[in-house]
Amino acid sequence: MLSKRLIACLDVRDGKLAKSVKFVDTKDIGDPVEKAREYYLDGLDELVFYDITASSDKRNIMLDVVEAVAEQVFIPLSVGGGVRSVADATDLRLAGAEKINVNSAAVQRPALIAECADAIGNQNVVLSMDIRRVDASDACPSGYEIVINGGRTPVGRDALAWALEGERLGAGELVVNAIDADGTRDGYELKLTALLAEAVRIPVVASGGAGRPEHLYDALTAGKADAALVASMVHFGDYRVSELKQYLHDRGVKMRMCW
Repeated sequence: MLSKRLIACLDVRDGKLAKSVKFVDTKDIGDPVEKAREYYLDGLDELVFYDITASSDKRNIMLDVVEAVAEQVFIPLSVGGGVRSVADATDLRLAGAEKINVNSAAVQRPALIAECADAIGNQNVVLSMDIRRVDASDACPSGYEIVINGGRTPVGRDALAWALEGERLGAGELVVNAIDADGTRDGYELKLTALLAEAVRIPVVASGGAGRPEHLYDALTAGKADAALVASMVHFGDYRVSELKQYLHDRGVKMRMCW
């Protein structure tokens, strides 16, 4: 049985750590490099870095910030936001990223997933999905819709169908960003996470809504996620990474413990 993972998400805007609620009301809250090092030293399993305005601003990710983070942490670093080509993915790998997250550009041109998988390996390509609840329809029978450009643009694509297509095209992992839960600290969208985890054969990361340790436990058990992503609950000092991992370990969740 593989260990479950705890992942911290650094949303970065203009080089500063930022946090939003339901993808709006974004505020700058600190230095991403400083936070990355803090979490790494406290036993974090993996770090995700999102340049949250790269896609909407139609620009490339700030490679200098990626390089600065990569110099401070020696755990897997996954980076996304504005990846539109194999060249972008290659630049990020050279800057220190292990995994590349594709999102908006992949929805607009699905072949991007296959191209990146061929170039850098399936295991290094992550399909990040921003998803909101909608009324079930012929277009979205699952009741969940894909939204792109940092939660700004709904596209009428069913989330379950897109997850399956992403896996077929070569994505090695899915990040399930639940817009309705994002930043609320009321718990992950367990129904959505379990729906996708049961449908695909690749690892699924639960994202959006973590506020208490039990929320992580729920995502990794009832939600059937392979990893839980946290942001607000560690960024604002409510919990430490080591504290969360110890909580999960004590409740029988297999974790990589290093202390």
